[in-house]
Order: sequence, then C-alpha cells, then structure tokens
Amino acid sequence: MNDPTVLSAEDIWKSYGDGDDSLSILRGASVRISAGEVVSVMGPSGSGKSTFLHVCGVLDPPDRGRVVVGGVDVWSVGESRRAAMRNRYIGFIFQFHHLLEEFTLLENVAMPAMLAGEPRKLALEKAAELMEEVGLQDRADHFPSESSGGERQRAAVARALILSPAVVLADEPTGNLDAPNSKVIEDLMLELAEKRKQAFLVATHDLELAAKAHRRLVLENGRLVS
Repeated sequence: MNDPTVLSAEDIWKSYGDGDDSLSILRGASVRISAGEVVSVMGPSGSGKSTFLHVCGVLDPPDRGRVVVGGVDVWSVGESRRAAMRNRYIGFIFQFHHLLEEFTLLENVAMPAMLAGEPRKLALEKAAELMEEVGLQDRADHFPSESSGGERQRAAVARALILSPAVVLADEPTGNLDAPNSKVIEDLMLELAEKRKQAFLVATHDLELAAKAHRRLVLENGRLVS
C-alpha cells in the first residue's frame, strides 16, 4: 500500500541567537500529514507556529530534525534541489495575500506557473479553472485594488494550488479577514482538501477554523500536542 503521507516533520529543533541570548523556539516538534487532510496548529503569539511552518516549507533551516517531502529529506540536499522541491511540492498562503497590484487576479494566480516555465497560455488556462473552483470566475480581469479582502485571499488560495503541490502551508490565512470572509476561506480549504485530496497545514488563532480541521494540534513548549 502506498504511504499517504505527503509531509513529515520529525523532531524539529530551532533556536535564535547565540549563547546566553539564545531563544529556543521549537524543541522536538513533529507532525505527519496525509493527502486530503487539514491539520490546524494553534498556540499563543511567539509560540513558534510560523517558525514551524517556515521549517516545513523549506524557508528556514532547523537546528536539527528532518523534513521529508516527496520521499526526500529536504534539509539534507543542496540548495538548488531544495528550491526545486519547495516549488514542486509546497504551496503557501499567508495572512496578507501578497498579490502583485499591477496584474489581474487571473495573472496573479497564473504567475507561479509562468515563473516555473509553463507557457503563458497554458498557465492562464489552469489559473482560470482554479478561479472557477474558488468562485472568482467573474473577477478574473479585476486588479487586486478592485477586489475585496475576501476575493484577494481566495485568489491567494488559488495561486497556492496552481502547481498542484502536495501540501499547502497556510499561516494565519483568515487573520486579516472579517467573520463572513473567514468562513468562506475556512470552507474553501476543507472543500479543496476533499475534492483535490489536497493537504493543508494551517497555523491559526481562529478557533472556528481550528475546530473544522481534521486534526487540531497545539504548540506547547516547543512541541506539538493533540
């Protein structure tokens, strides 16, 4: 039977600073995420949620521990292969959408595919399909400045999926939205997980979002607990 695990973080340790000024953030945090699973990570500000996502997302190296994506321990390989693994297997959603204001929502969604070398026409076709999936088909030609906060964040979700990553890491994806738009994003991630067998690892303060996840974890004293 094939292993459904799409990302495994094992015994992750991370500190900042040196000597007496060192601040230990992660102290053996571990998680395994399967295809189609939504896993929430809660914890107070400064507990290390974003740090953990950055290590899992191949953005910030751990002091020790392993992150396995696509069967590869991504922190044991060279930078060029590590970057390729990140682009191929991992999508990102942040609290702020980080859309490019000079491009339409459709072009923003297609941008990662074009940067990966896909022909513009094909990238835009894929982006249009995703725009329809997130309910933005009528807003494709609008610019971010012409769109609501919820629409911009839905575009950011679509952008994270354009390269069909194995797992999407979402850092406070509803943190900048009002309650109605937060619910839209929460339901959208659950729907995509079910429909696409897409895995989501979500750092959040949002109790409603955490409660909807398939698994709810809390970061305490540098470790993840149920």
